[in-house]
Amino acid sequence: MKKLALLVGLAASLGYNNAQAVDLNWAGDVRYRYQTEKTDDGNAATTDITRNRHRGRLRLGANAWVNEELSAGVQLATDDITQTTSTGTGSGLWYANETTSRNQTFGNTFHASPVFLNEYFIDYHPAMLGGDVNVILGKRAVASTLTVINDLVWDSDLTFEGATLQYGKDAAGKEKDGLCAVLGYYPLNEVNGTAPVPSATGTATRVDDAYLFAAQASYKGEFSDLNYQLGAAYYDYVNFDYDGMILKGTNNYKGKDFNIVEIFGKVGGQLTDTLPWQITGQYAFNTAKNDGGRYTLINEDNRTSYLVEGKIGDAKQVGQWFTSAEYAYIEQDAVTGFTDSDRNRGSQVNLKGIKIGAAYHLVQNMTIGVNYFRFNNIIGNTLPTSNLFWVDATVKF
Repeated sequence: MKKLALLVGLAASLGYNNAQAVDLNWAGDVRYRYQTEKTDDGNAATTDITRNRHRGRLRLGANAWVNEELSAGVQLATDDITQTTSTGTGSGLWYANETTSRNQTFGNTFHASPVFLNEYFIDYHPAMLGGDVNVILGKRAVASTLTVINDLVWDSDLTFEGATLQYGKDAAGKEKDGLCAVLGYYPLNEVNGTAPVPSATGTATRVDDAYLFAAQASYKGEFSDLNYQLGAAYYDYVNFDYDGMILKGTNNYKGKDFNIVEIFGKVGGQLTDTLPWQITGQYAFNTAKNDGGRYTLINEDNRTSYLVEGKIGDAKQVGQWFTSAEYAYIEQDAVTGFTDSDRNRGSQVNLKGIKIGAAYHLVQNMTIGVNYFRFNNIIGNTLPTSNLFWVDATVKF
């Protein structure tokens, strides 16, 4: 606070007399995770693959209320890093390793950890519209940008980049009771004008920018002793199929298109005054088809996905707990590599299996949790069964 007062005083002394008071709210979390992975092909004669890791995640940010119509936010987060190749001397460009994870694996001989800008956004909410409309520009967490019930379509670590128009969300990104609607435009890959011209052979070459268009509508309310939320969404990936558009290692989207329709919902109530329950469900289907021309690699028999989860408890207060169980089924061309990155050895699609979790609120602001994943491939399910287990210690502040 002393530093903030000093900066304000300095600004005033330099003549910035029009500066407005800013309400600055800090928030963050630190997580330590032990993670063990094992793949089992069911053959006693072969050796199973096992990997044990210690991982960490830090997120630290601030939201600033400039006035009743304007707010902004910024957040830093850890991530592992990747370096682009360089043809000359020196190094290539360093960037965050994954779009769908902010975890950092320990084991780099105590080197300092890289930190990236995870969020930076402007939120304009006109007073004449009663605070029901937000215009968001910049980079913001997916759950604050869209309505997200679970991670069938969008991983919880994603931060969307672009422009969003919201109705029915508050400035913190939470849905209010009643109608909520969202429209968004999000650039995915920019062509800088030096991309090669398509060759005479017709080889696909990136000549247009790739972007994502999103539209959602949902309704949140109560009926008797139950609370519920129901909604539908449409996600159109444009120019997502050009050479070079690769997510998560080997997911190359050449020859594919994604026009995803999602139906989602949740219902919940109270078992006791301090013990809530909730059931969530998602269904997503890729309506894009194999057209025999540009989109020849779409498998029309593998475009469906769904997820169902049941949860008891919420672990919001010291001494409280929750437990959950989830089943997910995601065919190869149902969704893209922006979905959850923890299932099935990180393959993200062409999978089916379960996730079981639990957490306990140990001391104020600190929870201890466990999760177990068991997944197989849908096509080629003779491949190894993926088992993943982690233990988390998380502190929020």
